Amino acid sequence: MSTVIKAENLSKKYIIGHQRQEQYLTVRDTIAHKFKDIGNRLMHPLLASSGQPLMDLSSTEEFWALKEISLEIQQGERVGIIGRNGAGKTTLLKILSCITEPTKGRVSIRGRVASLLEVGTGFHPELTGRENIYLNGAVLGMSKAETKKKFDAIVAFAEVEKFLDTPVKRYSSGMYVRLAFAVAAHLEPEVLLVDEVLAVGDAAFQKKCLGKLGDVAKEGRTVLFVSHNMGAINTLCDRAIWIDKGTIAHDGTAAQVVGAYMNQGSPIAKQVIWAKNERPGNQSFQLVSVTLKRSDGVATSEINISEDATIEIEYEVIRSGARAMFSLVFWDANSNCVFGSLSNTAENSYHGKSLKPGCYLSICGLYGHLLNEGRYYISVIGASDNWNDGFRADHVLSFYALDDGVLKRDYSGNYGGVIRPRLIWKTIPVQINSRNNSYRE
Repeated sequence: MSTVIKAENLSKKYIIGHQRQEQYLTVRDTIAHKFKDIGNRLMHPLLASSGQPLMDLSSTEEFWALKEISLEIQQGERVGIIGRNGAGKTTLLKILSCITEPTKGRVSIRGRVASLLEVGTGFHPELTGRENIYLNGAVLGMSKAETKKKFDAIVAFAEVEKFLDTPVKRYSSGMYVRLAFAVAAHLEPEVLLVDEVLAVGDAAFQKKCLGKLGDVAKEGRTVLFVSHNMGAINTLCDRAIWIDKGTIAHDGTAAQVVGAYMNQGSPIAKQVIWAKNERPGNQSFQLVSVTLKRSDGVATSEINISEDATIEIEYEVIRSGARAMFSLVFWDANSNCVFGSLSNTAENSYHGKSLKPGCYLSICGLYGHLLNEGRYYISVIGASDNWNDGFRADHVLSFYALDDGVLKRDYSGNYGGVIRPRLIWKTIPVQINSRNNSYRE
């Protein structure tokens, strides 16, 4: 494979201004500030003519959005870019898209680049959807005939045929993104850069887009995908780069990088107890605590995969006649939803029934021989009125499921997947019928 993107020591600096907090000023202070403002306007006439209030030059600071980023991306790679908000992910894509110039360093890209960085990028609001399709094709260096060949596929994918001759400024954000993505993905760029814009679309469209990105990569084109959806990163990408505070914190396979990112600074928690003024809940009841316990009743942050455990939810009913319903959701270390459990599946004595004010304890049994070894998180969802007043407390507990070797026996390797249920196997002797190769006991 050949190198498509090569970045060397990329750095980007911004100047940030800080507005001073208002404070009590004397007449002398006011006069002094007026003279200082006049002096600034004389020294910086261009700023003064903009009509904007001048920033005190002493209240600025340098902010490095990127610091000496170096990377190489090969043709056909699907690379996920992850990190917290403000880490520098979008800045990196803007530099690669030639929208922003780096302060230091250089970048070289082979082939045509199509970018989908934010809603509205690359579209002229006054032009219709049809006109914007041809405009984007021209920007990518494609002839009108080449764009026309892809036109029907773009319109079908975006599902905006009715509004094709309407100015895109009248589109909803979802329609805008559907058309923008369809154009970027179908006009055959060698490199496709996609930021978190897919979050604007509905779930069905997001699934459709991820499928298309996979198809694009299979055709030998390169995809850079910025997302906070770790499940999508794991599904789509074979490589991931974690950016933290403007630098590369980790670069490796998607599974390795996502796992490291999800587990960063996240302590193992076997129990959470909320202060009274911080309890998650609604007008009917509030959570008091959530605890993971072994089968012997001891709170724990580690369970053997072959042993039973329980999750105990303590809550306080504050409205007479309230009902309390729960759902537990289990997540793995890669942010994949493993399974969920509703309290109405087995709890009959209290589920959906009116409760008096007071404290209650709901206990969910987690049986052994279910989970694979690894790290897991538990979220709690509660509701009292047919889930219309639901609330959730995400990742309240985290724990390790440890392999005690009971099921492995003479197998020494690792099991794949996030669950490892103990299924029923049976071996029986049979007699084979030589005439039709059938068998019977």
